[in-house]
Amino acid sequence: MSNAPIRILLADDHELVRTGFSIILGAQSDFEVVGEARNGREAVERAAELRPDVICMDIQMPEVDGIEATRMIVAEPDSTAAILILTTFDNEEQLFDALDAGASGFLLKNSSPDELADAVRTLASGDALLSPAVTRRVLQRLARDKNELPLQTEATVPTELTPREHEVLVLVSEGLSNAEIAGALFLGEATVKTHVSKVLQKLNLRDRIQAIVYAYEHGVVVPKARTDRPA
Repeated sequence: MSNAPIRILLADDHELVRTGFSIILGAQSDFEVVGEARNGREAVERAAELRPDVICMDIQMPEVDGIEATRMIVAEPDSTAAILILTTFDNEEQLFDALDAGASGFLLKNSSPDELADAVRTLASGDALLSPAVTRRVLQRLARDKNELPLQTEATVPTELTPREHEVLVLVSEGLSNAEIAGALFLGEATVKTHVSKVLQKLNLRDRIQAIVYAYEHGVVVPKARTDRPA
């Protein structure tokens, strides 16, 4: 495993916020803050120039906002940066716009320094991050969207997946972490991580967030909003 530090780009239009995040993250021995951006346009330019591992992205910025900047960065064929959306606004529409744009995580700015550092490490490892509260919102939104489609009472199984991989996908779609899946299936956490990686690869998905969306859109799980409804 590489011992190279996790390279971080900070994008926020408030200098004080950037300075605070830089101090918090720079204090971690495995982090390196390689640059800052004052707006979305600069974030796109600096991402191409510096090729960071993780970008901490504000949403509301001048010239180009954080959501559009995320979309532009993710669209670059050689982009490998994971984008962590940091905002003071606990806004559902912004959440889904950010996820649709390709963000891999969503964290409120009032989170603790330890939560911020853990989020950066999670994204740098190739995983996605949503707080339990945000995960519930994603599931509820997907359930509402699915509720508008014709009633489906039985879940489907993607033919590309093995039975075990299907089980893992179902549990991922319920918002469980690798550790929780390992406990549910009596597997090692490393084994679960391998199964998750294979699921993402076989279904051509970027991360766990896309896996949740896939599971609901393709009927791998049946939303309770429909199945629990009285006849």
